Amino acid sequence: MQFRHHTQTLAALAGAALCCALTAGPAAAQDSYPSHPIRIIVPFAAGGGPDIEARKLAVPLAEALNGNVVVENRVGAAGIIAAEVAAQAAPDGYTLLYGSSSQLIQKILKPKATFDPEKSFAPITLIATSPGVLTVANTSSVKTVQDLVAAARAHPGELNYSSGGIGTAAHLAGATFCVVTKIDAVHVPLRGSVEILQSLVGGLTQFAFPVAGTGVPQVKSGRLRGLAVTSRARMKQLPDLPSLFEVYKDESLVQESWDALWAPAGTPAPIINKLFAAAVKASQNPAFHTQVESQGSAVVNSKSPADLAAYMHAENAKWNKIIQLAKIPTE
Repeated sequence: MQFRHHTQTLAALAGAALCCALTAGPAAAQDSYPSHPIRIIVPFAAGGGPDIEARKLAVPLAEALNGNVVVENRVGAAGIIAAEVAAQAAPDGYTLLYGSSSQLIQKILKPKATFDPEKSFAPITLIATSPGVLTVANTSSVKTVQDLVAAARAHPGELNYSSGGIGTAAHLAGATFCVVTKIDAVHVPLRGSVEILQSLVGGLTQFAFPVAGTGVPQVKSGRLRGLAVTSRARMKQLPDLPSLFEVYKDESLVQESWDALWAPAGTPAPIINKLFAAAVKASQNPAFHTQVESQGSAVVNSKSPADLAAYMHAENAKWNKIIQLAKIPTE
């Protein structure tokens, strides 16, 4: 009996030790996080606006986490490839995606993509938002939004608007504008947003909605004339331009591109919370603020990871509605 009691005691102690080890393992890993470099996958080419923004954020983010952060570019399929790579990564906090409204839009346009923005990722925080800028060539006789609409109605089907490709922010803004104002204009998809300026100056297209990072510098330099912006209120960088919402009072005209940090679904909540606090702190870095605002964007953080999840859900519904409104075909 004594031997049996002793054996039972040892078994109980061993079981308790194993249980402690199993529960302490993940907790210890989270407490030591990050113990090796974190990579942020950026869906766009090096040197572009989102890439520069991510790299500027990586420096203060590394400081806030007391670790190392590296940026990795995964270009292709309008952000789908990067999203699929990030979605399949281990949910341990060491792979993040510099996600954006682009992934929501592309999933709607290409339902067969093997990721779901709302289910494949654990949202962390919104980083920045950027509206589009309705622009025309600086030599155009069009001076206001009302002038543009009048010209389009006087010449139905003769005016063209350009974008960096089908499904881009500039395309959706232009298509929505045509529907709301009841004008007939032709979409001209280019090989990239960098070609929008030349298409306007060269007369190939008569108006466009480049994102603020592209449009603001061109308007300020005088190369293009700005008519309006797609944010709800006027932009700090172009205070003289009205918002389209201000002119037409239509919610569908409020369209802003945005960037956010996502982790693979299943990443432990303590790590998500630690990343959230660090990302918000990093976003308030003066150098990062200056970089974002110089691109015509605004630094915007979520109140919590749950707040970003709710925002993404609302945005998903909104972009679905806009794509249907603009009658853009899906694959």
